[in-house]
Amino acid sequence: MLAVAQPSFASDTGHTAWMLTATALVLFMTIPGLSLFYAGLVRAKNVLSVLMQCFAISGLMSLRWFVAGYSIAFGTDGVEPGAYMGDMGNLFLANVSMDSVRNGIPETLFVMFQMTFAVITPALIVGGFAERMKFSAMLLFSAAWMLLVYAPVCHWVWGGGWLGNMGLQDFAGGTVVHVTAGVAALVAAVMMGPRRGFGQTAMPPHNLTMTVTGAGMLWVGWFGFNAGSALAADNSAAMAMLVTHLSAACG
Repeated sequence: MLAVAQPSFASDTGHTAWMLTATALVLFMTIPGLSLFYAGLVRAKNVLSVLMQCFAISGLMSLRWFVAGYSIAFGTDGVEPGAYMGDMGNLFLANVSMDSVRNGIPETLFVMFQMTFAVITPALIVGGFAERMKFSAMLLFSAAWMLLVYAPVCHWVWGGGWLGNMGLQDFAGGTVVHVTAGVAALVAAVMMGPRRGFGQTAMPPHNLTMTVTGAGMLWVGWFGFNAGSALAADNSAAMAMLVTHLSAACG
């Protein structure tokens, strides 16, 4: 999903229609997909906490992406190829207009699609510290992590940064999303330790129906996540959708 800035001209309506759908599907993965998946796995007393964490992350990360995240990840004006982060030329989406085009779709849509990735990535980390972190601490951690870790790594790989220039291929976030979120969740889990009473008190999932429902939503949402990363309604998107479905079926 390498981003390529283009001069202002008409975007492709077919690609745009597909990317609008894919963007909605990716947001659907977080709210309500991931929130239901995690909520069903925790104890009943913590269900509302996990649900609110995912919903709050969705709102906060969207605003952080609007303010500075997009500029850090994809700002290219005055930035040398292979840089470690983008410039500040797109703060508050400056220089992003209704007419600007990126990868054959409106840049506003590209911003929104990438925003859904910036939303779901810190939401994935919630599973690493579920039932162990205060709500306020979670918000502070997520806000800082998205700007200090996710956005720069996104630039490294997709925004013309050093990893992309070295030839790293990341079609749909294997590095940008899953490696960063996985490492962060592991570090958080190790630092916070097990839940109070773990190993002494039974802690079964309180509602597996919610978990299965969330998993089904994630399954469908992955079509937007992976196939949408082609940034076009083309053969690559079709192949990504097929492979995604077969992989889920095998898993």
